[in-house]
Amino acid sequence: MSILRSAALFVVAAVFEIGGAWLIWQGVREHRGWLWMTGGVLALGAYGFVATFQPDAHFGRILAAYGGIFVAGSLLWGAVADGYRPDRYDITGALICLAGMAVIMWAPRNGG
Repeated sequence: MSILRSAALFVVAAVFEIGGAWLIWQGVREHRGWLWMTGGVLALGAYGFVATFQPDAHFGRILAAYGGIFVAGSLLWGAVADGYRPDRYDITGALICLAGMAVIMWAPRNGG
């Protein structure tokens, strides 16, 4: 599986994971109701399925890498959906997380 396909899976998974958490947040904190929360739970479940399509079979590695995507994606989602304005430290931290994700997922390894 190519790095490009793996990266695309990360993007799809991030939309489901962050979107699901956001829908639950909206349902609870913004009092939008059970329909929003149910959509969030379904989206989080879809994230779990998308994660299984990554080429690496090590659960811990995949979830650790998704952690980096979650940090950066959450800041982007907040900026687009809620008007959050990340500062330079948010952006620096997100870039560090993305670099960590790339090392975890795509660094050459001997013996798999």
